[in-house]
Amino acid sequence: MEIILMFAILMSLMIFIDKIVRKWVGLEKKKVSETPGKNIDRWGRGIILVIYLCTLPFIIEEPKHMKLIFLCYFTVIFGFQLIMEKTYLKNKEYLFTLANILILLVLLYYIDHFINWT
Repeated sequence: MEIILMFAILMSLMIFIDKIVRKWVGLEKKKVSETPGKNIDRWGRGIILVIYLCTLPFIIEEPKHMKLIFLCYFTVIFGFQLIMEKTYLKNKEYLFTLANILILLVLLYYIDHFINWT
């Protein structure tokens, strides 16, 4: 229960920092779904989700590789989001996504250290 609370606090902190930095820089949040890349974004996310769901039974059979599979999945899905934002949004939105990806991947990589720490 403590680990869930810790991650909830960390995610809330990430959202708070994101909002403060956006206000400081003067950048309003935009979405790819509001651009001509809407269909490409949907299809890409759908294909990535189907591939992930097809590999899910293999993940369940080998739980020792679960962390690596989740890291790969999040890297692919957020990498796709980063490419879509860089391509279709003309502002620096992708830099915020890149920072969030890096923070999330580091947290996921060290999750077992956090669990053993509490």
